[in-house]
Amino acid sequence: MESVRAVAAVPRAVLRLVSLLVVVATGIALIPVVARIPAGLRDRLIRRWCRTIVRAAGVELRTTGAAPPTGGLLLVANHISWLDIPLLAAVRPARMLAKAEIRRWPVAGVLTASSGALFIERDRLRALPETVGRIAQSLRDGGAVVVFPEGSTWCGRAQGRFRRAAFQAALDADAAVQPVRLQYRHDGGAVSTAPAFVGSDSLLTSVWRVVSARDLVAEVQVGPLLPPGSAPDRRTLARAAETVAVHSVSAAHPLTRARVNTEAHAHL
Repeated sequence: MESVRAVAAVPRAVLRLVSLLVVVATGIALIPVVARIPAGLRDRLIRRWCRTIVRAAGVELRTTGAAPPTGGLLLVANHISWLDIPLLAAVRPARMLAKAEIRRWPVAGVLTASSGALFIERDRLRALPETVGRIAQSLRDGGAVVVFPEGSTWCGRAQGRFRRAAFQAALDADAAVQPVRLQYRHDGGAVSTAPAFVGSDSLLTSVWRVVSARDLVAEVQVGPLLPPGSAPDRRTLARAAETVAVHSVSAAHPLTRARVNTEAHAHL
């Protein structure tokens, strides 16, 4: 990761940090109230709240494409930062598959648990089939589930391979898969690794690096949907989703979208 050289003034960074904590805390406090609101309105409120979280951190959000608003959907994306979570929730509110350690994180642990996240103990392979079954059941019930198939965060300039296990849940539930590409840039266009949350970084260190950065842009590119029945097995489905997620997909560029479709369907 590169160090953040062009940083905002400390008072501005502190203001962003305070604003971020206030927005997150307000959302947590309102969870019992929001839970009683009809699903359509609730999803709109959650999406607006997540966009506000991103803006409060001083990050500009740019989204291209859209995910189906209803029906069972497995959302899969590359993983870079803690910011990825509100970014994907702004696409479509969903249950998240998260590592069990997140439960112990301050603030983020409470927020993740209260959102109905599915937790996985990565060092217990015997528990994996049960986790896949729970994901599949959520999809059958018409819900959306967010999975980061790389299994860990990356710096943003490199990407891991998509692991196959979670894609079995989509096959079992006969649900669609929605690949999403996440990328962070400086407003001038260069890729930024400032939001990356990797290695021995603490959550507070990563958050401070984000709120201190200037002109940070989060790009969320929703790729072509992979419909149920489009892949014979989880390996093929994982590779097709990975192919979409590693390319830039923009509704404003039909040729780019067509190329990605061609490469994804080559895997299928």
